[in-house]
Amino acid sequence: MGRTAALELAEERARASIGSWERRSLGVVRVEDAAEFARAAGESAPRLVDPGHAGFAVHPMYVVSVLRGAPGADPAEFRPDGMYRDEVPGTDGLDVGLMAGGQTVHWTGEVRPGDLIELSRALTSVERKGSGDGFLLLTVKKSYAAARGTLVEVTERFIVR
Repeated sequence: MGRTAALELAEERARASIGSWERRSLGVVRVEDAAEFARAAGESAPRLVDPGHAGFAVHPMYVVSVLRGAPGADPAEFRPDGMYRDEVPGTDGLDVGLMAGGQTVHWTGEVRPGDLIELSRALTSVERKGSGDGFLLLTVKKSYAAARGTLVEVTERFIVR
C-alpha cells in the first residue's frame, strides 16, 4: 500500500472513531518505577528519587509519560518506530510516519504510589493539513484517574504523514 492510500485509510479509520471513549488500566504506580522515572528525567531531589524518603512524591509527569503499566511489553505491541501500535488512533498496522504535535497537561490531583491508574481516551478531531497528500493532525483527549477521581487531563496532538 502506498503512502497516499495508507494516509487515506488512517484518516477514514480515525474519523470513524471520533468520540468513542476507550478505557484501559495502566496498572499500579510502583514507588521503584516512579523513582527510576524521576532519575531518568534528570531529577535529583530526594523526595522524587529516593523511595525511602519520608516525603516521597511521584513526579508530576510520570503518569502521562508511561504508556503501559508493566515493563517488558510484548514486542508485538510496538510499531517499527518504537511507538505502541494502538497509541495513535487509526494508524495500527499502517506504514505511516508519526510525530508528536503538542501536548497540554492539566493536573487535578496528585498521583501516589499504590494508585491503580485508569486511562480514558477519545479522539476528538481529525484535520487534513498541507497541500498534495499533506498530513493528518489528530487530537486526543486523555484522562488519568485513580479510585479517588481524576488526577490528570491531557490533550495531545499527533501528526500522521
